[in-house]
This record gives sequence, C-alpha cells and structure tokens, in this order.
Amino acid sequence: MIVDAFYAAPALLILALGFYSTIVRDTFSATIGFIAYGLLLTVAWVQLHGVDVALTEAAIGGGLTGLLLVRASARLRPTEALARAEAPGGAVRLLAGLMAGGVFVVLAIAVLSLPDPAPTLAPQAAEHMAATGVGNPITAVLLAYRSMDTMLEAIVLLLALIGVWSLAPDRVWGGRPGPRYNADPEGILAFIARVLPPVGIIVGIYIFWIGADHPGGKFQGATIVAAMWLLAMMAGLADAPPINRRWLRILLVAGPAVFVAVGVAGTLTAGAFLGYPDGWAKPLILVIEFALMPSLALTLGLIMSGAPERPAAP
Repeated sequence: MIVDAFYAAPALLILALGFYSTIVRDTFSATIGFIAYGLLLTVAWVQLHGVDVALTEAAIGGGLTGLLLVRASARLRPTEALARAEAPGGAVRLLAGLMAGGVFVVLAIAVLSLPDPAPTLAPQAAEHMAATGVGNPITAVLLAYRSMDTMLEAIVLLLALIGVWSLAPDRVWGGRPGPRYNADPEGILAFIARVLPPVGIIVGIYIFWIGADHPGGKFQGATIVAAMWLLAMMAGLADAPPINRRWLRILLVAGPAVFVAVGVAGTLTAGAFLGYPDGWAKPLILVIEFALMPSLALTLGLIMSGAPERPAAP
C-alpha cells in the first residue's frame, strides 16, 4: 500500500499541475505551475529508472524552459489585461476543451491498446551495445542508433538561436543580447553568483564526463554550465558577448560542424553516413561529445539571454 501511494502521489500531482497550468489565466502562475510540473516529471522518471531522462527534464524541461517562460510572462504582463478583455467567448472555449478532451481520449485508447509486452528494439540494442564501446545505453542509442536525430537536435538549437537573434532591431544588430543587469554587488544574488558557479561548472563537467558510461551527457552538462553563466550575468558579474564576434560564431557552429564531419567520414570509412569504423565507435563518440559540449552551453545561454538589445560597444 505504501509503495502504491509512493508511485500514485506524483502521478496525481502531475495531472493536477497540468490541469492547473492549462486553466489558470495569469501567465506567471501558469509558468510556476509548469516549472513544478517539470520537477515532478523528474521524480516520475527517477521512479521509472530513467535517470538520464530525469536529468534532462530537470535541466531543460523545468530549468531553462521555466526560466524562458518566466521572462516571457514578465514581458506579457503589461498586456494581460487587454488579452483578458479580448478573450474568446464561452462557446469557443467549450469547443477547444472538447477537442482537447477528444485528443486525450484518442491517445489514452492508443496507449491502452498496445500489446503486452509492447514491441521494443531494446534487446537488439543491448545485444550490440558492446560494439559502441560505451557503458551508458542512452549514450549508445543517441550517438549510434539515433545519431541522426541527435545531430539534428543540435542544429535545431542553433537555428532557434538564429531565430531569437533575428528579432533584434537593425540599430543593435551584432550587439549584446538582453539587458545589462546591475544587481547589488553586496546583495545575496551577487554572493550566490560568486559561490555557486565554480561548483556548478565542476558538476556540469562531471555530468558530461561520466555520460559515456553512467547517467549524464553533453546536454545535461551544457545546461548546468549555461545556467551558471546566466546566474553570473543576472548578478551583474558578467555580460553577454556581442553576437558579431567571430570567435563566438566559430564556437557556436563548431560542435554541429564536427558532428557532420564525423558523419561524412563515416560514409567513406564505414559505408554509411554517421557510421563508425570497427573499433572507432567510442573515440568518435567522445570527439562528438567534446565538440558539442561548449557549443551547446553557449547556444543555450544565448537563447536564454534573448535578442540583442544593446550596441556592441560597452
């Protein structure tokens, strides 16, 4: 009974928070509900022994995405009263609710109709995992069996950053993203920003380093490093670099470029794009991971900083 309650409580809270975030009309309240929703999903993934997914959910789902939504809600706050005045009528809202309920019913039927046991390629992946040379099955899947998806994820993040930059006015194009924060140098935020980043960077690098054989990896580690950078900027201890810096753009594209280069090399040496020659899987996977880590950290930090708002000159 206690074990059942241990698993049922997070599930019920997840449903309640999802419902709350959907119906609440205040954007900031909805954002807080979404962040709590992401943190509870992290707990659920830990209960399901999906530690890699839990780390990703905590870092990106509840962490960086939550911060992005907090900034968005702050910008939308002045327009909330107008939006409420122009809200759709009851009939439209009822129709939207019925359509959402219909989607829920279809998905529930699809999930409950799956055969038991559900079809899976896990045995085949586990059988051939030794050929990759890595001990973490998630890393093996993401960089061997689903390497194309992983490469496209990194490229999509870079395209998202370009989309954010495209929102900049012409007069500040090439300038510094976001505002210049001026926190109290003797305040608690500045104190935390001096103490936490050294520890957080080490933790991020450690999570990245062990990702080949244990839960962790480049996305989780890069997210933590980016969060430490954002903390230093919000405390006024650092500033975002101008986006017209050549070194910045080289670092941003270096990770995806190395990934593509390894894929092209696989065409010549292994007969398939992103194929690994015998005995070279783990070294090439580590090359990709090391190249992507700084690129992802910079990309995530700059996406969160927003579009350029200030000229490049200090």
